[in-house]
Parts: sequence; C-alpha cells; structure tokens
Amino acid sequence: MRLALRSETGLGVRSDSMPIEWAGLGPELLLALDRTRAEPLRVQLERELRDSIRSGRLAAGERLPSSRALAAELGISRGLVLECYSQLQAEGFLTSRTGSATRVAAGALAPSSAPSLAPEPTGPAPSPRLAVDFCPGVPELTSFPRADWARAMRDSCRNATPSELGYGDPRGTEALRRVLAGYLRRVRGTVADADQIVICVGFGQGINLVTRSLAGDGIRRVAIEDPGDDEYFEIAARLGIEAVPVPIDERGIDVDALAAADVRAVILTPTHQFPSGTVLAPERRQALVAWANEQDATIIEDDYDAEFRYDRDPVGALQGLAPDRVALIGTVSKSLAPALRLGWVVCPRHLLEPVIEDKRLSDRGSPTLEQLALAGLIEAGRYDRHLRRMRDVYSARRDTLVRALAEHAPRVALHGLAAGFHATARLRDGADERAVVEAARTRSIGLYAMSDYRLGRSSGPPQLVLGFGNLTEAAIGRGIATIGDLL
Repeated sequence: MRLALRSETGLGVRSDSMPIEWAGLGPELLLALDRTRAEPLRVQLERELRDSIRSGRLAAGERLPSSRALAAELGISRGLVLECYSQLQAEGFLTSRTGSATRVAAGALAPSSAPSLAPEPTGPAPSPRLAVDFCPGVPELTSFPRADWARAMRDSCRNATPSELGYGDPRGTEALRRVLAGYLRRVRGTVADADQIVICVGFGQGINLVTRSLAGDGIRRVAIEDPGDDEYFEIAARLGIEAVPVPIDERGIDVDALAAADVRAVILTPTHQFPSGTVLAPERRQALVAWANEQDATIIEDDYDAEFRYDRDPVGALQGLAPDRVALIGTVSKSLAPALRLGWVVCPRHLLEPVIEDKRLSDRGSPTLEQLALAGLIEAGRYDRHLRRMRDVYSARRDTLVRALAEHAPRVALHGLAAGFHATARLRDGADERAVVEAARTRSIGLYAMSDYRLGRSSGPPQLVLGFGNLTEAAIGRGIATIGDLL
C-alpha cells in the first residue's frame, strides 16, 4: 500500500491534525469477521468499524476503502458493505457525499475521549523558533544536489546486478569501497585498499563499531579532546569504557597530557578540531604517532569536514602517517546531507576482522542501492563538482561573518576560519558566555557557548561557537547586527 501525504507547506510534512490521504481506491483496513459465529456478518462489520472509530484507529476525516474494495478484501457482498456504511452514516460515525469517498465523521469521537497517539511531553516546552540560529555542525541543506542524486539512484537501480540486490559483503559493495579507496588516496592522502574499508550508517555506527572492537580487545579507557563532542562520553559509557578528557591548545591535543592519561586509544578531529577549529600541528602529529607506536595504541580520526578548506594548503588525513594505528571515520553527512546515512571506516589491519564481524551481526550490511549511487556520483565527477560549489558558498558565508563582526563587534576575534563551516568568537575577558547566550535568545538569535563543549574541569577564555553553514549571507548579517552590542 502506498502512502501519500499532502502538505499545505509543500515540504512533505503534514500536521498531526490532518488526516492521512491514502493513495489508491482501496486503502487496506484490518477488520476481523468470524464466519463460525451465529452473529450476522453485517452486525460484526458494523461493530468492528464502530470500535475502530471509537478507539482512534480511524481518525476523523480519514477515508475508508470503497465498498467494492472492502467487499473484495473481506470476501463478502458489496451490498452488505453498503448497508453497513449507510447504518454508520445514520448513527453519525461516517459521512459521504455523491462522487466522494466515505470518511470518518468529524464529530464521531469526542475530542476529550480521543486517545493520544503520542505521549504527553514531560520535559520543558520547546524553545520558540529562532530567527537566526548559529548552530554549529549543520551543513547547507537546501543545496543538496537532488538532480545528481536522483540520476545516480536511477542508474544504480537500473544497473544493479542480482547478486548486488542480495545479502552481500558486510563491508559494503565492492564498487563503492574501490571508488572510496581511490578518492581518499587522492583527496585525503590515505593509505588503504578497498578491502580495509567498511561502509557504515553514518558516523554514529562507525564510532560504535570501532569502540566496540577496542572494548573487545580489553581497552577500558579512551582519551577525547577537551573541549570536544560530549557524544563520545555517551558512546564510551554505553560500552563500559571510561572517556578521559585531554586538553587541547592552539596547536591541537596536548600529547604529553595524553601520555600521562594512561590510555591506549584516543578520538581526535585533527584536521579541523571541533569545536575550536584548530589544526593539529605537524610536530604534534609526529609525537602522536610515536605515542601510539610506543603504547600499542589506536587513534580514531573523525574526518568530519575535511573537504571544506579555504585559504590554507590542504591538510592530509592523519591516517596517511600511520595506517596501522589509525582508524579513519568519514561520512557524506557534511558534504551531501545527514539524511543519506552513509559513512565509512578505514580500518587498521588489527581492527578489520572484529569490525567486519560486528557489522555483519548488527545489520548484515548497509543499503546497497545508495552505496552504488554514491560510487557513481564520485566516479562521474559530480561529487567533486558539488564540493567545489559548496566551498564557494561556505567561503562567502564565512567572509560575511567576518565583515559583520568587524562592523558590529570589532573587538571580537574569530578563530578556526581556515576550514569547515563554524568558527569560534573570543569575547572580552570576564564576559559571561551563558548570559550572552540567554540575552541573544530573547532577541531570537541562537548562540552557543564554548563551555557547553568543555568536558572535564578545564577552563578557558569566554568564547562562542558560531556555525554559518546553514545560514544565508543575509541571515548572518542580520543575526550579528541584532546581537553585536552583546558581544
């Protein structure tokens, strides 16, 4: 059965108060008739429909199957269905007009007795919609290359072999792994063959696959950058692993502090540290690799937005320096869209087998047609073309942010601007990050405090994390103008 949702907004999302519009003449309906009972079938059908309406299974305004379709589905005469519909219309449960479908009447169920289809919210009321939201980590979602992706999906559907449509290699399709191996060598400087790549459902599954494999190897402590992403804390806690915050500075993670943390694994964002935007300095890279070799440790590299660089030389993946020590995780969530749920893990050899086995047991492999579509998109050069266009878009938005702050808050220094689509803004000494954020909210502007990303007991200068990826240049200028005096 196909489900079609109509929307007044044109965005494909219906209001909860709107009835579902079922495509086709006969939307299926679960009704039970017992032919072994003495009770007439018409009486049973009336009661089943009445109970379905009273219980909320059939909502007000929802269309019922045509009499012909329901009769065929239940194996009864059409006349019996017509009599049932007529009786329920007389009782006020159904409504119908000539040439129109039979529907559940609007007043068939009193609103006070209607069952709730979702639990009542127990937490605080949702925040009012923000006029401008500088939320970091959100890409430009309106620029998704729909035509290119649709073409790639059509090609994958048309060209997929019967074997590719079955249960295949849990690592993913050979086509995508081969293309990714070449792409990552060319663009990110990795050292890996196609057989070392495991396709996963975005970064979330990738990090879980790697950390579970490390836990299976006896590792119970993993270092994470501070400030950093607190999601790493949650992932580690679920696996019984202790996450140990290690401070960073303007040159990246403090390797001496890492060595003193007594860990055998670390999660890093070396190319564009989140959220500070710093780049791991060359001497720190070498020291980090030396630490991993000495401690028999594993480095987990989160390569989340490395494609977007502007006014600096490309920075290769850390994995290229130590392929036997680094598990590199990448996705298309920032380059295309999070909704695709496509990512990959480039595994060092000692993690490859446990990661593959975990992937096999988890879901038997990621969806194949999407993998083939991505392989086709990259191989045809349309992925590179999209990235070049998005670099120009993000670069222009970055420049707008710089100009707006120079005009409305000239004493605020920006950092981390060489790549990605977020930056950090250094506030005046003694400023209260939280007070600035709350004051901005009263003006319908979303700001985010660096203190939200400080994971341990570390402290630092007052800063804000400003995302500009999913904001137009006009919105960036308007937002900064609105809160410039607060900064």
